[in-house]
Amino acid sequence: MTGIDRRNFIRKSAAAGGLFLAPSLSGLISCTEPTGPGESPALRKAKKGEGGYGDLVPGKDVGGIIAIPRGFHAALLSTAGDEMIGGTVPNAFDGMAAFAAGAGLVRLVRNHELRDTPALGTSPFGGDPYDSVGPAGNTTLELRLRSDGKPELIRQFPTLTGTYTNCAGGSTPWGSWISSEESVAGTSAGWSKSHGYNFEIPASANGPVAPVALKAMGRFEHEAVAVDPATGWVYQTEDRTPSGFYRFIPNARGQLQRGGRLEILAVRGLPQYDTKTGQSLLSRLPVEWLPIAEPDSDAATLPSGFVYNQGLALGAAQFARLEGCWYGDGSIFFNATSGGNAGAGQVWQYHIAREELRLIFESPSSSVLNSPDNICVSPRGGIVLCEDGSGTNYVRGLTPGGEVFDLVRNDLNESEWAGACFSPEGRTLFVNVQGETRPLQNPAGAKGMTFAIWGPWDSGAL
Repeated sequence: MTGIDRRNFIRKSAAAGGLFLAPSLSGLISCTEPTGPGESPALRKAKKGEGGYGDLVPGKDVGGIIAIPRGFHAALLSTAGDEMIGGTVPNAFDGMAAFAAGAGLVRLVRNHELRDTPALGTSPFGGDPYDSVGPAGNTTLELRLRSDGKPELIRQFPTLTGTYTNCAGGSTPWGSWISSEESVAGTSAGWSKSHGYNFEIPASANGPVAPVALKAMGRFEHEAVAVDPATGWVYQTEDRTPSGFYRFIPNARGQLQRGGRLEILAVRGLPQYDTKTGQSLLSRLPVEWLPIAEPDSDAATLPSGFVYNQGLALGAAQFARLEGCWYGDGSIFFNATSGGNAGAGQVWQYHIAREELRLIFESPSSSVLNSPDNICVSPRGGIVLCEDGSGTNYVRGLTPGGEVFDLVRNDLNESEWAGACFSPEGRTLFVNVQGETRPLQNPAGAKGMTFAIWGPWDSGAL
């Protein structure tokens, strides 16, 4: 990478992967209160000055298409269809991370969860695709940030091409992005290669990388990854029900292509423990890790639970649609999007050193939190959650004290939010409106957008 201090790049890139202090989340159990006898709990918002940032107002800088707290600013950095090096920006913006890239420079590496079928055409990204008819991949945005957090887009370009349904993914402490396919589609469906893999992209890449499927990490419906910086072990979520929570122990730290061992979480002494409903908040569940004997298969048609069912047979725990996960303060925090008695979502914490699992938040109603998907831990100890429920339009925040608040609202359409992440210095929040995931089938669908938001973060929990 021209002009970039590589050691500084790697050090600050680690922060982009979630190496901020996580909040004390025990207060999250009290974030709701009943509205009346027999009624569902209502959203108890964190007020301005108490962790929240106040009521949302139309963002004048972006023509009012999103609403943000008063005193904050927003910029629209990238829209599907914009020009980029080598073509136009594809749709379906999803997971994303920010990496330091030299003095005042930041790189955003962004997934595109494109789901068009192989009969509809080739990859829109160009380059050397993994699958000649794979529609999805990654793009990278290079930005210059002012001291107040205001960004300027310098350029954007493809960095991975020919994949399929690249969803949340995650960053690594060694300055790369792992892009994750949320499908096990195979050649029987018309693809030229099997899908369901992770791919690694150096944040320093200046064009499409040679795509290498990380097969030892498993072929399943990948959602998100988070890396423990102390060990280099990679934790993975899976978007299906029931699903598993996985860890991958590489043969060599930071060299995922050299293979390793895939394992799945089980609750010790409670085989096939069902976490989906009936859980007690903050109860500590000791865990163990079970080996996955066959993490990969090149079958033309692969059953959805090929990897998970191996673990379930050994006693693995059962989760409801695991999605976003993030490292913070010695733990991995991850969302079960449809978990809980109300089916509105759960947030789990896995404490790495203690090998303990506990439920730290369960939404009692979609009015409180509606299907949390992507997650990130903020520099100041709060949590950012992108909702994925039907009709949802919010990015929400959680304070260390346990109160929920509205952070951003989509006033343009009902497309979900995704990819929330802070700049390495913590001054700017980046977040995506996803847009249409099948643009060749539905060319009139919503356009993906990437926003930057900056302002007085120190006045609240984020």
